[in-house]
Amino acid sequence: MNERGLIAKQAGTVLVGQVAIMAFGVTDTVVAGRYAQEALAALSVGSAIYISVYVTLMGLLQALLPILSEMHGANQQAAIGRALRQGLYLCAVCTLAGVWVLIHPGLAFEWTDVPAAMQEDVRHYLRTLAWALAPALLFRMFSTLNQSLGQPQWVTWIQVAGLALKIPLSIGLTFGWGRLEAQGVNGCAQATLIVNFMMFGMALGLLRRQSFYQPFRIWQAMERPHWPSLAEMLKIGVPNAISITVEVTSYTLMALFIARLGNTASASHQIVANMGALLYMVPLSLSIATSARVSYWLGAQNFAHAQAAMRQGFLLLLGVCALLLLAVSLGREFIAKLYTSDADVAALASELMAWLTWYQAVDALQVMCFFLLRCFRITLAPLLVYTLLLWGVGLTGGYLLAYQGLAGWGPMQSPEAFWMTSSLALTGVALALGGLLHFAVKGRAQR
Repeated sequence: MNERGLIAKQAGTVLVGQVAIMAFGVTDTVVAGRYAQEALAALSVGSAIYISVYVTLMGLLQALLPILSEMHGANQQAAIGRALRQGLYLCAVCTLAGVWVLIHPGLAFEWTDVPAAMQEDVRHYLRTLAWALAPALLFRMFSTLNQSLGQPQWVTWIQVAGLALKIPLSIGLTFGWGRLEAQGVNGCAQATLIVNFMMFGMALGLLRRQSFYQPFRIWQAMERPHWPSLAEMLKIGVPNAISITVEVTSYTLMALFIARLGNTASASHQIVANMGALLYMVPLSLSIATSARVSYWLGAQNFAHAQAAMRQGFLLLLGVCALLLLAVSLGREFIAKLYTSDADVAALASELMAWLTWYQAVDALQVMCFFLLRCFRITLAPLLVYTLLLWGVGLTGGYLLAYQGLAGWGPMQSPEAFWMTSSLALTGVALALGGLLHFAVKGRAQR
């Protein structure tokens, strides 16, 4: 199979699993929206906080992907198991930090002026998800291992099985099931907790029983922390995690700032944000698959093949994303009505989806560049770009435009302000990271 076929096959498998995970959020959004507008608004704020925490910690653990992929390319099988065990130390620290943030959301409430009437529901939601964080991060390590080895199919099967359980659980726990009273938005969190433990248990079973994993000696006794190995992970992981934090919070914090505009604004934004997150899975899957192949060839000391993998990844990205965004642009009114029966919420969500197409187009380009830059161990410069543009232009600019006015525009008092400035900021990010990648590839080729 040629390089394009390998990337497409792996990306397709990863995509199915990623879409299944994102369908968790779609399920909760639809269920909460059908339960009550207040529940959907609380979900918008609660999920924004949880996603910000989870994705930040996931970004730190994703340092394993290029490391394990290069080891795989160099045929260092036992080293893969050692690196994975060292990663468990990082996972433990991440879990403790994340749990603390989730059970103490007061600062986020105060900073973003979340309405007091909404806070109690959000607190219950986050406390439940705090218990779900450990299995979620451990399963992410299992996923990263399989992606680095070019074998993501088991991850996908588990994620699809998780979705099959998540849908009835979210419905039953939110609306009530038999003698079980309706839990409201917290029912969505309880369903996620149950499913996360189920998925982690299935992953452990595969690691123990499948002969595929035996050459990597994963189940040897835990070594003491190996500080050079941990330092290498942190060198990649910390800037990567902060960059992803800036990127994701520039997206998720919109929900908290928009909350003060009322339930209709929050609910409509939640629909569009959820749709955007679902679309994002396509470029993310292609970026994961492409970067794994590039790191593999870099580990094998074959730069020509690494360049070929990059080219094929970008061609697949442009073709697939163009078709998806055209479909969303043409069907935005229909999509909004699938999420909610509230006419006002659906109308505003449909308007916001017009901006979503621009946002997702440039987001697809920048995420591919970001993952490929990590293959070359370039992580600090993207962090600076993200901070300056996504927080400085996107989030801050959106706040000013929405509530105070900016550049001759009066206060818009609409979620549209945030989508406008964020789309502009991401355009700058895509151009900057594309330039960095060009010089990185050129410099490596001249060695």
